[in-house]
Amino acid sequence: MAKYIFVTGGVTSSLGKGILAASLAQLLQARGLKVTIQKFDPYINIDPGTMNPYEHGECYVTDDGAETDLDLGHYERFLDTPTSQANNVTTGKIYQEVINKERRGDYLGKTVQVIPHITDEIKRRMLLLGNDGKFDIIITEIGGTVGDIESLPFVEAIRQLRWQLDPKDYLVLHLTLVPFLSAAKELKTKPTQHSVKELQSAGIQPNILICRTEYPLGEDRRRKIAEFCNVEFKSVIEALDADSIYDVPLNLQREKLDEIVLEKFGLTDLPAPNLSLWMDFLEHHKHPKLEIHIGVVGKYVELKDAYISIYESFVHASAKNDCKVKIHRIQSEKITDKNVEKMLIQMDGIFVAPGFGNRGIEGKIAAIKYAREKQIPFFGVCLGMQCATIEFARNVLKIENATSREFDTNTNNAVIDLMQEQKNVKNKGGTMRLGSYPCALKQNSISYNAYWKEQINERHRHRYEFNNDYLERFEKAGMIASGFNPEKGLVEIIELKGHPWFVGVQFHPEYKSTILHPHPLFVSFINAAIQFRNKSI
Repeated sequence: MAKYIFVTGGVTSSLGKGILAASLAQLLQARGLKVTIQKFDPYINIDPGTMNPYEHGECYVTDDGAETDLDLGHYERFLDTPTSQANNVTTGKIYQEVINKERRGDYLGKTVQVIPHITDEIKRRMLLLGNDGKFDIIITEIGGTVGDIESLPFVEAIRQLRWQLDPKDYLVLHLTLVPFLSAAKELKTKPTQHSVKELQSAGIQPNILICRTEYPLGEDRRRKIAEFCNVEFKSVIEALDADSIYDVPLNLQREKLDEIVLEKFGLTDLPAPNLSLWMDFLEHHKHPKLEIHIGVVGKYVELKDAYISIYESFVHASAKNDCKVKIHRIQSEKITDKNVEKMLIQMDGIFVAPGFGNRGIEGKIAAIKYAREKQIPFFGVCLGMQCATIEFARNVLKIENATSREFDTNTNNAVIDLMQEQKNVKNKGGTMRLGSYPCALKQNSISYNAYWKEQINERHRHRYEFNNDYLERFEKAGMIASGFNPEKGLVEIIELKGHPWFVGVQFHPEYKSTILHPHPLFVSFINAAIQFRNKSI
């Protein structure tokens, strides 16, 4: 039987429940257990696919084409294990399923209510990943904060599961904040007490408290929290702010969180966690031999979470290259042909990020032109690849009005066009080209030399594609297609002949980069940036 850990949060949002869940999962996995994590989000959207990145941060995509919460990216990066549609559930999905059942007549004669019908569907989804025996432990993160109206059905479902599961298969971890009041120069435990009281009023007694804090709690405060929150003293865990999210598993191990969890589950005969590879990564991450500067040109750079997988991919790749990557987040709307050199002259590499819509496009194109002409390593992802196509068409092929059908529906020179299967699509949610697709690589290309494979599989999230009607003209002028979808002939990768490193990809490589397996293209790009820096010195 699988064992279930439920992670709730209190006091405030953004305390890091996802990082906590991923860190605990990493510690348990390092002991030989099979662990997965799922996220239950209280919003009514079916998924975050139609949300503005400023509203919700990055939309993460799984191999099976689910548009999910960004925390699933943390889960995959920490565990080095793919997630799926089953790992992210929203209130919208729950209600959609219940309403579909009602329309089919599954509830004939009954009044459909939040309890039991909504909570029953939540419980079914919570237990789903544990039904086939693939996992020893299922960690379930509940989005939002205890006390939020929209989270109540999830909290009630957790309460009900306490009586359906064996007590040794059920744990609740509650993450709270112990704030430091600078005026009083004191940590205050009252918010944590009130948060636990809120959880208790919903019928749930947390087994373990994780206390996020800027300063050490000290034994007296821990004892106070334990007594007033009805939790064992050793189960009050200090979670000090860390320099890096990758320090969190080690910090929690020092607090013996994994030992306490296993003791409560009755699993006391497991080996100590093997964290040698993790420690090796941290050693390279924290003690780099050199530093390079990468400009990330994007439309949503003001919010770090909008490109979180990209930034973390740079962390993984930089550790692999024994260097530190200093990221310069550059708003593409601020770049013009006149100021592009001033804004990018420090850079050892230029990365043009994905996005939607025509805002900031001309700035991206100006940045790409600068990288092409100055022989600076360039990496474009999705819209970044499409902008590289447009730039080359305008400035090398001399197609002055070359553009994307996304930006001009009436253009006669759509070098980027709407995919054939997208032309009759009306609904916006969940209808893009999503998930993992194969890509065949040309030998002796930059991409092939990064992967060392003839065929790869990468994740997609787009509606528009390279227009193959122009492919011959591009290749004659020096921009080659080095990666194709073998089934549809879709251009997946473009490269520039005679340039030290110029690659644009239609897919999203950042979704598959993990700590133990940095993405090959990011590793290769960083290596090219190092070489560029060395030549410039």
